Amino acid sequence: MDVKTLSTIIGHVSSATTLNTYTHITDEMRRKAALNIDQGIAKAEVQPEPERQATVEPEQQTFVPIELPRRRPGTGCVSQINEHLWEGRYSPVWPDGKKRPRNVYAHTREECEEKLKGLILEMKAEIAALRSGASTEYPDGVNPRKKAIAAYLREHPDVTNKARIARELHMNRSTVRRYYDEVRAEAQQKR
Repeated sequence: MDVKTLSTIIGHVSSATTLNTYTHITDEMRRKAALNIDQGIAKAEVQPEPERQATVEPEQQTFVPIELPRRRPGTGCVSQINEHLWEGRYSPVWPDGKKRPRNVYAHTREECEEKLKGLILEMKAEIAALRSGASTEYPDGVNPRKKAIAAYLREHPDVTNKARIARELHMNRSTVRRYYDEVRAEAQQKR
């Protein structure tokens, strides 16, 4: 088929687009072009090329993607960082609505799995204690100002004046406004 017809069928605006996209130069095409130039310009006699030894092409291997097993939600994630190091990660949602991941590291996958089991149990216990009100200590990722406001409101539950809280905690009022509603909502959830 000529290039113009093919270009129209495919829907290209110009045949140049078709040629740029779908034509490729092979070694055989280069050899034929060189022979034609030799014959046309140099008037050289074309001698038949000796049969080339067929090069042994490596066997084509079929591509098989590696399917990683998906872990159930809440069971963490284990990945290999390098040949001697594995990482286990668990990132649950804390009572304040934020994810706070924690990691464990080990030299073997089995060791990492065991450490991850312990980490998951520990974190679930922390979350349960926060929700039940048995614990008032937030995880390490929580803003220290929010922790201070939460501690102040536990000691003085009747105080609602944000300016007073800011004064007594030596904080900016906008900071108290930012965390006050969150801390109150979490305290009501615990009840």
